[in-house]
Amino acid sequence: MIEIRQADPGAENLRPVVEDHLAHSQSAGPDDSNHTMGVDGLRGAGIQFWALFDDETPLGCGALKQLPDGSAEVKSVHIIEAARGRGLARQMMAFLAQTAQAEGVTALVLETGSDLLPAYDSARKLYEKLGYSYCEPIYGYDDDLNSAFMRLDLAPER
Repeated sequence: MIEIRQADPGAENLRPVVEDHLAHSQSAGPDDSNHTMGVDGLRGAGIQFWALFDDETPLGCGALKQLPDGSAEVKSVHIIEAARGRGLARQMMAFLAQTAQAEGVTALVLETGSDLLPAYDSARKLYEKLGYSYCEPIYGYDDDLNSAFMRLDLAPER
């Protein structure tokens, strides 16, 4: 059964998932456009990290980074290659949006690879289907031709 749980990105069973995400990002574009966080970054202040499990087998991860304007940045959404095509990234994104909304976050924002980086095509398509729209660079980032910035406004939970 698929379950999403808050976790330590440095846990022995999760470290390979985070490292796989780093390897994917490093191979997908230039180093100066890579904003992927490693274990230490994902353990930082203001960051919540979750892992997606099938029983006790980790299949993916995702995180939220609180931003000073009341929004949160989606970070490190990654599904291991063997588990792709099952809708797990969509499930993680929905979980992150529900969690953020319940915590009073006003919007989710993210940075992903632009259309100059084909390795991010499926990610951008997923975000578009989930209602994210393209926007100007988000908090903490500069304009970069290799980056696409997206935003999803969240309605207050009633």
